[in-house]
Amino acid sequence: MTTLTTRRPTPTPPPEERRHMILRRWITAAVIVLLIGIPAGYLAISAEQSRASGRDKEAESAAEGLRDFLPSLMKRRIFEVPIPEGSTRVAYFETSNWKTSRLYVQFRTSSEGLDTFLKGVGTSRAALEDGTVTISERDAGVVGWNFGLQGRAWAGTVHTQKDPRPSQDITVDLTEPDRPWVYVVSTANP
Repeated sequence: MTTLTTRRPTPTPPPEERRHMILRRWITAAVIVLLIGIPAGYLAISAEQSRASGRDKEAESAAEGLRDFLPSLMKRRIFEVPIPEGSTRVAYFETSNWKTSRLYVQFRTSSEGLDTFLKGVGTSRAALEDGTVTISERDAGVVGWNFGLQGRAWAGTVHTQKDPRPSQDITVDLTEPDRPWVYVVSTANP
């Protein structure tokens, strides 16, 4: 003989109170916002910053001739062009291709600033040859420099280094010795 056991029905939980239901829905909504909204917001901000950076680089690449700005610290370090503090009328232009990169820089500085610059490059005022323009006509033409002006006290030197370090063609206008103009073409062959 088999005995049947009857199961007792499980008691149904009491209905959820309205206040508890509203609180649970608010917590669920907050968790969804935190899990989806914050990463989506971060992604949107990051995308905008990336787009802005790309526009800046595009504007710089599209520039023709000298730009009246101080080159970035990174560019100055890569091309080893230590522009002294207090320099004025600073302008630069960069060209790049698969073989050679060049940074063209001009600035006006003091006599002490010129010594500081030359020392920072790895040369000195003694290396400047009077009456010599070391920047080629081709390079001068790229940015519109005119070294054929009469009555100027030009002096120049070439600071050559082993690749991959850049070499600099430096020409200085010493017509006003207290406020010389410095023209540099720094060439890197990576």
